[in-house]
Amino acid sequence: MNKETGSASRAEQVSGRQEPAVAAPFSERGFWRPLGNGWQRLFGSFRGEGYSLEWHDFEADHELDWGASFHPDSVEICLNLAGEGFVRHGTRRLDFEADTVAFYHRGNAPLEARRAAGQRHRFLTVELSPWFLKSHLAGAESVLHPMVQAVMNGRPVEDPLGVRTRLSAVQRQMIETLRRPPVYAAAQDVWYRCKVVELAVVFFLQPAGEAELFCTRQQRLAAQRVERVIALLKQDLAHPLSLEELGKKVGCSPYYLSRIFSAHTGMTIPQYLRELRLQRAAELLRSGRYNVTEVALEVGYNSLSHFSQAFHERFGCCPGLYPIQTPVQSTARQARAERSLPPGPGP
Repeated sequence: MNKETGSASRAEQVSGRQEPAVAAPFSERGFWRPLGNGWQRLFGSFRGEGYSLEWHDFEADHELDWGASFHPDSVEICLNLAGEGFVRHGTRRLDFEADTVAFYHRGNAPLEARRAAGQRHRFLTVELSPWFLKSHLAGAESVLHPMVQAVMNGRPVEDPLGVRTRLSAVQRQMIETLRRPPVYAAAQDVWYRCKVVELAVVFFLQPAGEAELFCTRQQRLAAQRVERVIALLKQDLAHPLSLEELGKKVGCSPYYLSRIFSAHTGMTIPQYLRELRLQRAAELLRSGRYNVTEVALEVGYNSLSHFSQAFHERFGCCPGLYPIQTPVQSTARQARAERSLPPGPGP
């Protein structure tokens, strides 16, 4: 129909039929708009260049239906620096926490995905189209993750969830580099494209055991040991295993374990344990069901003064006042309040 007159076009009158309306292209901009500056497109266009890099930094007042932002027919890599969330399909689920990375495929049907309330979320996403993957990874199908293979070749995807791993120190540094590219604007198109292909190779290539290079196998085993150590620490924050005990549990020497743990997380095991304790303490305090003394004992602090000092260094306030509005929270809430105000009187 003609938008101006409401009458059928000349071609429609001649053919005796009317063309079906074309659905509006998907856009996630409207989804992120209520978060103000918490969403930023770094480079690329999913429909144009076949890839898009986006940076997220926001406080969630309520649980966020994150899956509504996933582009249909995309493979997305999420490099998660802070904030908890998940992506689920059937009985399988990818859990995000600080310093984790995972990838997943959003087909025609939305994926169930949530971001936790009351937390600051900081993560970078890379969305990849099937044709971009095919044009840059063709010939490597035999060593690609099965889900990526299926997307590239247009086959049905049985399991849209990929693999979750721990972010290494090098990968965390890459996030900062992607946010602030070290090249002139005229070269950014080529630079970003190369970086996106590099990320795809790092996370999607999974060679079979017999074809796996020795160095690749060592890196994979080291990452698995680090993941196992973190799980062991989380089991009992108040009574953690010693370095020697952790080494025995994961099958390596204490010295080697310390070295690979620092390389993968950027922190020593005691530093990481401290971070886990304080994050758990903040979670318990947000629940409102525990007082400060109970929280300190629950996470392994026998001294209330030591706990208060550590908490203040990490969150910028004493535990008795937590949670308070951080600058990020205040800015986001003020922006939302301004957008919701009715127009003021005219001049």
